[in-house]
Amino acid sequence: MTYDLAIGDRAYSSWSLRGWLLFDAFGISVKTQQARLYTDAFPALLQEFAPARSVPAMRCPDGTVVPDSLAMAEELASRHPDAGILPHTPKARAVARVLMAEMHSGFTALRNHCSMNLRVSYADCAPPQAVLDDLARLEVLWAWARAQTGGEGPWLCGAYSAADAFYAPVAGRIAGYNLPVGPQAAAYVAAHLAHSPFRQWRAMGMADGANQDSYDRDYPRRPWPGPAPLAAKPVANGPSVNATCPYSGKPVTHFAQAGGRVWGFCNAFCRDKTVADPEAWPKFMALYNS
Repeated sequence: MTYDLAIGDRAYSSWSLRGWLLFDAFGISVKTQQARLYTDAFPALLQEFAPARSVPAMRCPDGTVVPDSLAMAEELASRHPDAGILPHTPKARAVARVLMAEMHSGFTALRNHCSMNLRVSYADCAPPQAVLDDLARLEVLWAWARAQTGGEGPWLCGAYSAADAFYAPVAGRIAGYNLPVGPQAAAYVAAHLAHSPFRQWRAMGMADGANQDSYDRDYPRRPWPGPAPLAAKPVANGPSVNATCPYSGKPVTHFAQAGGRVWGFCNAFCRDKTVADPEAWPKFMALYNS
């Protein structure tokens, strides 16, 4: 049973990130269809997911289209009650829904001043008071959720849930714009940056075509504050250690160097997403460590 998911540019589309995490972080099979934002391909993709007006939008195995991330979360939780998309206890589930609803409709100043761009991190974006107010509200909500649910791990309602998927782009914004938050909120952001599905999405975003210049800002830059990636780079030729791609099993045609060895992949995207963050990819690391 596989779903179809329409997404935009991974580096820039915060709603697409939320939608994709609802599948990948909970082990639900999905096939993505991507169109670059601000191109003719984008409305053409949405026509295939009518009545969607934006991304993400999912098509269920029975053909039903659900074109809103909040509706997607609720529908997936209903269809996959054991996946953990929503917490199992009524209280934690209610808290998660509060968090998701406010994220879905609020934090306008943060969204407008700090458009998501997972390809860069800025040293200072001079956040105005409205953004600082949004950050303060986030800290209130996150602390309230932890107090209500009694979770001791890194996530808001105990185990990772849709509430955390909804705040993953916020973590990307806080990291990308070096926004001021307290120690507990900073630890929550760090948990997202180290979360394997988030790292994979960002790595794919780094390989996802040219920059969208409209998202660039004239701020001083700093290194991305997440886990430092294993050094890797594309190379023109093999031979490679492996004869088949670690992801598809197809014969290798593209190559990268990591750890003093050359590795092969079946296409440029497989290579480039790996070069962006090799340790985000268990299949590659199993090969690397073998």
